Amino acid sequence: MTRPGPKLVPLDLTAAERGELERWVRRRKGAQDMALRARLILACEAVGEDGFPVSTKAVAGEIGVTRETASKWRKRFLVDRLAGLQDEPRPGRPRTVLDEQVADLIARTLESKPENATHWSTRSMAKKTGLSQSTVSRVWRAFGLQPHRFESFKLSTDPFFVDKVHDVVGLYLDPPERALVLCVDEKSQIQALDRSQPVLPMMPGVPERATHDYVRAGTTTLFAAFDAASGKVIGSLHRRHRATEFKKFLTKLDKEIPDDLEVHLVCDNYATHKTADIKKWLLAHPRFHMHFTPTSSSWLNLVERWFAELTAKQIRRGVHKSVQALEKDIRNWITTWNEDPKPFIWTKTADQILESLATYCKRITDSGH
Repeated sequence: MTRPGPKLVPLDLTAAERGELERWVRRRKGAQDMALRARLILACEAVGEDGFPVSTKAVAGEIGVTRETASKWRKRFLVDRLAGLQDEPRPGRPRTVLDEQVADLIARTLESKPENATHWSTRSMAKKTGLSQSTVSRVWRAFGLQPHRFESFKLSTDPFFVDKVHDVVGLYLDPPERALVLCVDEKSQIQALDRSQPVLPMMPGVPERATHDYVRAGTTTLFAAFDAASGKVIGSLHRRHRATEFKKFLTKLDKEIPDDLEVHLVCDNYATHKTADIKKWLLAHPRFHMHFTPTSSSWLNLVERWFAELTAKQIRRGVHKSVQALEKDIRNWITTWNEDPKPFIWTKTADQILESLATYCKRITDSGH
């Protein structure tokens, strides 16, 4: 007995089409509407007991869609196969900004500056190009252009830059056995600042507030040695930062570090680290080895990262009526840090650093590299 009504045309899926539809169904990160359509077409392929394709109504009930939806995608598949399951272009307002206008906007942003300013704003660029401010903003976001941002840099001119980078980074990535790698530097001119009026505490919706002016109570200098392996810090506070104070700090390190360990000190090129008195002290203490970072390369010294932590969490918003109060807070902060030290893990190899710098230099027309 034949089924009443119009006969459905078989889909006759090929192996490639069936495999692609099954892949759409399994794909977790794909669009769910495409997965639904794929399940629908696979269900439409089934044949009933009478030898005819399963009815559209039965497929709709199995998939959980309306009969009209099932019929729509079945017909689209019969006409265009897999391509018919894609969404058709939707109607909308015709495009008003041409590719030539976008290219001109990008060229102006990269290659020119306004006459009365150092950088473009969305308003000034919109006025110059005749585009709307929102259009300029959208194009800049799409191409990652941020004229309002500015960053500074400085390239080292040290003739032994490559050798020093390999030396210091080698200590971080492959430290010697039975040795400590200490990153040493001084944070000078730390000011004890007292606000001219009491600090207003934080309230719901209102941040902590302090006067912009302050009263200076004096300065101190922190000599610090950051253990690259454990993150612990040895610190010493002095009112001045001459070679004399640096020598005292070295003597403190010598007393606190076990005698059976070699000590490798990573330092910058500050003059107090290289005086004749310091060299004489190092000759008398042969287990101490100095490793100097290249000039203008303080980023190679891990203690600078620790100084940033100290500044952000203790010094910048601190209120101190005297140098003694400032020094007490710094000592307490170091003690607290050493109770749960956190080493900064160095990951870049020397070759990766040099390759990055070489790429950076190629962008600078007058770098001489």
